[in-house]
Amino acid sequence: MEESKDDEQPLTLDITSLDTYSLLALFANILSAQAWQHMGLRVKPGSDQIERDLERARTAIDCVAFLLNKLEAHVPESEGKRLKNLLTDLQINFVRITKD
Repeated sequence: MEESKDDEQPLTLDITSLDTYSLLALFANILSAQAWQHMGLRVKPGSDQIERDLERARTAIDCVAFLLNKLEAHVPESEGKRLKNLLTDLQINFVRITKD
């Protein structure tokens, strides 16, 4: 008998098994998602609301910059470039929003 899709368990990630640099990259991605939400450019998960909190957005962006500085020498060049582009996009959008 086949199991229905409703019986499937979601995949989970044991973050304790990740090395330090993988964790830092994961945290940078999580913080970037938070920054987009706090800038009001993404809907808050679980709701249809856009909430703007520029102080939290600034803090998240600053933390992403710090993490990328620590990661720079420890990730493949392509990943480093992707992360730098992500940070640049966050910074440009933050400046654009705060000028409005």
